[in-house]
Amino acid sequence: VQLQASGGGLVQAGGSLRLSCVVSRSIARISVMGWHRQAPGRQRELVATLTRGGSITYADSVRVRSSITRDNAKNTLYLYLNSLKPEDTAVYYCAADIDGERYWGQGTEVTVSS
Repeated sequence: VQLQASGGGLVQAGGSLRLSCVVSRSIARISVMGWHRQAPGRQRELVATLTRGGSITYADSVRVRSSITRDNAKNTLYLYLNSLKPEDTAVYYCAADIDGERYWGQGTEVTVSS
């Protein structure tokens, strides 16, 4: 299984981004998919998860500023980030939990300038 993340870039504070994660197989039966991020010098942290049943969790730091969705027809997971802050600067990784194993994408870098 391969995950290909994209959509990162340089954005000014207050701006928005849509991150995409294309999966090499059908995502319709994947139980949990999510986005994580790792800022320079920090540990990787959870940003948001979305279950097959539609349950969503968000990190407190992005709860009111983000939205995670999935398009099963396109085998794609999305993360919308709004009102971006410099502290959102990180490499964002998508992940999929399949049959007890977690698969990671290669990451897409988001840099927010103040």
